[in-house]
Amino acid sequence: MCYFLYFLLIDFLRSPVTARNPLRVAQASGGRITCFERNWLRRDLNVIGFGLIGWLAPSSIPAINGKSLSGLFFESIGTELSHFPTGPALTSQFWLWLVCWHLGLFLCLTFGQIGFKGRTEDYFSK
Repeated sequence: MCYFLYFLLIDFLRSPVTARNPLRVAQASGGRITCFERNWLRRDLNVIGFGLIGWLAPSSIPAINGKSLSGLFFESIGTELSHFPTGPALTSQFWLWLVCWHLGLFLCLTFGQIGFKGRTEDYFSK
């Protein structure tokens, strides 16, 4: 009886019409439509390397009460690991240093990608 109700419910919920993807239209390109280039990221390890060095250098300058942002961030990691099973409290300075350090890193990597790829593709000379 239970199996009968299960199959009855499945048949009731199953749609007789299959959903179609509106982007899959048969065209001269074989039905493949893409919104971006295949290699849209154009990853380059030079950007990652120079971006990381370009962020570590300025973030290591002792500008916050004689300490650097990298030093404060790494020091806070050590402090939080000293009581490992318990996570950092919401009022911990760790969160401030984590957000600031990573925000700077991601900005540096983003602008590095824009600048490096813009220069290699002659975007700025036009």
